[in-house]
Amino acid sequence: MPLVPMRQILDEAAKGGYGVGAFNVNNMEQIQAIMEAANDTNSPVIIQASRGALKYSKLIYLKKLMEAAVEEYPQIPVCMHLDHGNSVETCMEAIQLGFTSVMIDGSLAEDGKTPNSYEANVAITKKVAEIAHMFGVTVEGELGCLGGIEDGHGAGLSDKEVQDHLTDPKQAEEFVALTGLDALAVAIGTSHGAYKSGRIDPVTGEVLPPTLAMDRIREIHTLMPNCHMVMHGSSSVPKELVDVINQYGGKMPGTFGIPVANIQDGIRHGVRKINVDTDSRLAITGAIRKVFFETPGKFDPRDYLKPAREAAYKVYVDRMNAFGQAGHAGDYKPMTLAAAAKLYK
Repeated sequence: MPLVPMRQILDEAAKGGYGVGAFNVNNMEQIQAIMEAANDTNSPVIIQASRGALKYSKLIYLKKLMEAAVEEYPQIPVCMHLDHGNSVETCMEAIQLGFTSVMIDGSLAEDGKTPNSYEANVAITKKVAEIAHMFGVTVEGELGCLGGIEDGHGAGLSDKEVQDHLTDPKQAEEFVALTGLDALAVAIGTSHGAYKSGRIDPVTGEVLPPTLAMDRIREIHTLMPNCHMVMHGSSSVPKELVDVINQYGGKMPGTFGIPVANIQDGIRHGVRKINVDTDSRLAITGAIRKVFFETPGKFDPRDYLKPAREAAYKVYVDRMNAFGQAGHAGDYKPMTLAAAAKLYK
């Protein structure tokens, strides 16, 4: 099965009332774990790479790994997505490489950190959509700014500043109409990374979950029931994964993630794509630390990358089941980019 446009995966998810995990990758082991999990759960899947990942793995290597993935599992619908593209040029480069979906993050300037004006966001998102759609490539845009900085992107906002940069539902309706995008990333209080909350219980001193503006998702869904929303920064940062890291020499106090129940609530109200990166990183790091701690004489990368891959696999299987995509890989015939391009015309 060739790589499919993300629009088809999201359209089908909307029909079935489920969400689809979009998992960030940097290396072969992550791609293998994602594809094995998708195969075992019979799930369509979105595999995405950020600019940082493309720089780390080099573009051609990542492309060939993705080609191997779809060749090994031809029955799984797979989208190859650019996460947080910062310019028209970056998005075009991804399209030339064979990506079937791109995100243009016009909410931030090209440095990936400075909040952009609404007008600038509209202009760059519209331009990318016009070009990408000629090739049948799906376009994701973002309105509002997320907190946290992961892989060189994210506004790095404080909890209070995040509240000032949440997505305005009425502006979102206008934004989608003006740009023609296919999927809208919404800012509702989520953040990139493992430290998603600065809220502290004044009595116990424990870190509390971040405050999420789920009402904005519901309002956007009411205004635009056919709009595919995207939740970024949606790793759940499970305590058990952090505990493994800390048990074997790590130092990660005060971490907190997005409860799966919140994500499932979002799915019921139009969220179709859920970005997960940190959870797999935690699983991989914990597994590697455990090997080094228990068998310090090990030096063959296979001795620690194999358990790392297995740990990531468990995360992916859990998320695919939780988001509802499990069991839906064979629901539809895959669409080519050429066919998608005709639909946009």
